[in-house]
Amino acid sequence: MKNFIQILVFTLVVCFSSANAQEINWVSLEEAIKLQKKTPKKIMMDVYTVWCGPCKMLDKNTFRNPDVAEYVNENYYAVKFNGEGNDVVDYKDKSYSNPSYNASKANKRNSPHQLARYLQIKAYPTIVFFDENADVIAPIAGYLIPTKLELYLKMFKNNKHKDIKTQEDFNAYYKTFKAEFKD
Repeated sequence: MKNFIQILVFTLVVCFSSANAQEINWVSLEEAIKLQKKTPKKIMMDVYTVWCGPCKMLDKNTFRNPDVAEYVNENYYAVKFNGEGNDVVDYKDKSYSNPSYNASKANKRNSPHQLARYLQIKAYPTIVFFDENADVIAPIAGYLIPTKLELYLKMFKNNKHKDIKTQEDFNAYYKTFKAEFKD
């Protein structure tokens, strides 16, 4: 009976936690750009690959963080983009594809997508921020914990990046930034 009660309590805790977990509302880049026309917001694009360990950690540890999910959903259109995938993506009156994509390598390293090349993605994961006109603001490469992503989310959302001209300017911003998200 004791084991049954422990299992029941554990199951209820897991179900309650899952029910309260907030997730990011991911859309395609084309959909995000259409949404921008109705309600202007910046775009946050997660450029990932299927084989990338840090990309999976970003999904599990950062994008599922309730503070991150709530802030992104409220202030950005969130886009997931496989940097080695086979989707055709329309961006700025041009279609981008992956003509060298190899279907037999669908779960392994593959050819870089033309859009990833256009965005100058050099590492995975990379989070690319776009302004309200879908123009690229900046790519931020690497795995970020919630508080590190918060720094960029708020910097770009509040247009603080426009005041940053040098590494020293960024260092000053970084030093004075007070994270509010929980890791």
